[in-house]
Amino acid sequence: MQDGDVIASVDLGSNSFHMLVARVEAGQLQVIDRMKEMVRLAGGLDEEGYLSQAAIERGLDCLRRFGQRLAGMRRGRVRIVGTNTLRAARNGSTFIRRAQNAIGHPIEIIGGREEARLVYLGVAHSDVPVDGRRLVVDIGGGSTELIIGEGFDPVRMESAPIGCVRLTTDHFDDGKYTKAKLLKAERRAELELMSYQRAYRDMGWERAVGSSGTARSLAAVAEANGWGDGSLTLAGLDAIRDAVLKAGKLGKLSLDGLSEDRKPVFVGGLVAMRAVFEALGIERMAISDGALREGLIYDWTDRLGNDNIRDLTVGRLQRMFNVDATHADRVARTAAALWAQVESVWGAGDDEASEALPLSAWLDVASRLHEVGLAISHSGYHHHGAYVLQHADMPGLTRLAQAAVSSLVHAHRRKFKPSRFEPLDEERRPLIMRLAVILRLAVLFHRDRGEMVLPSDLVLTAEDQQLDLRFADSWLETHPLTAADLEREQAYVDNCGFTLRFA
Repeated sequence: MQDGDVIASVDLGSNSFHMLVARVEAGQLQVIDRMKEMVRLAGGLDEEGYLSQAAIERGLDCLRRFGQRLAGMRRGRVRIVGTNTLRAARNGSTFIRRAQNAIGHPIEIIGGREEARLVYLGVAHSDVPVDGRRLVVDIGGGSTELIIGEGFDPVRMESAPIGCVRLTTDHFDDGKYTKAKLLKAERRAELELMSYQRAYRDMGWERAVGSSGTARSLAAVAEANGWGDGSLTLAGLDAIRDAVLKAGKLGKLSLDGLSEDRKPVFVGGLVAMRAVFEALGIERMAISDGALREGLIYDWTDRLGNDNIRDLTVGRLQRMFNVDATHADRVARTAAALWAQVESVWGAGDDEASEALPLSAWLDVASRLHEVGLAISHSGYHHHGAYVLQHADMPGLTRLAQAAVSSLVHAHRRKFKPSRFEPLDEERRPLIMRLAVILRLAVLFHRDRGEMVLPSDLVLTAEDQQLDLRFADSWLETHPLTAADLEREQAYVDNCGFTLRFA
């Protein structure tokens, strides 16, 4: 990232969509534009998990307006992420396809803990320095992120399925506020937080910080009514709760500092925040201007830092599943060398702007984790490994990247079936299948698990779905096992429409 570059981030939240446009100057960010619209996407989820047409159209209308502002910004300078509701929606992929056309840029879906990591990064860069640990609480429309960190590094992250829209829809859909309904909603929120309560209290923190709309709205109301000083306390939240009960219903809820667009989900956010205060024993919470959208940009401008997060994730999983890291590194280096020879042809159509990571990074992660399933069973370990990687928490990777890595590991040995790529988006599937062929070859060349070095004069070329391997004279004669494996591999890859030739 160079000085003067203009970059943008868009957060497709469950309640609001946010856009931030900033310029990089002397390594720092200068905000030049912000946009925010209440979309309430989570309010459009039906009982079966489908987004309503009305919610979809609200989202698309907003993104068309955002798209006008982003028109002219080249691909690769705009990062857009979807969070809880788009993770959960059964027709989320349909919305994403239409949304990408509306805004003109690719959209990623990130997992709950990756969302928490990025939120913490945004807050840590925006908050005052802390000598010790910082607790960050981010209450969104569909989930609440709880993060304890030191400096710019999160130490513990959780994502609880409570949010201002979700609690409003489930408990206050009729717009009425009674003591019994508030208690029921509060008990539900407290139950969702119970499994994290002890661990967070035991870790402790020096400063608690709230981010995003719910925290800012509650603090603004508390301050405007004399119940706070710009920060939040349990006493201030209780005073707001009393005012809500006195109003009794949405139509009569009128509080200084409460905006009209926040009002419909205000009580749901109050319930979530009080539950967090009670569960974690928070005495006072400061309010931060930083949030997910800022975290996206800070993460992006420090790509080395993002690589470090990814490397830490890979290292943690290697240790957890006793992966032979030395062998994995050999496979990764060989896969990278093979891919480098065909990337200009087989990587054509890869738009790095659609992901925070290029294809080569996906191949590297899959190479280093292709044997995680061995810790479960040697028989079919590629199946076990794919399952682990599909469901593991993998900070530094988006949902798309994680799905790609899982499919690569699933397809790296034995039968090469199209069904192993079905979880992937149709547009990405052909590219990931090509990466899988490269990974299979890299694993094949290291079957003896030794320090086999590819011949310096090995030539790998690609055209359409065909690969040609050319070895020096007599090399295959002196490596008969590799020759036999390549013959068998020809039949395997043919099952997915690939032709492998070697001589």
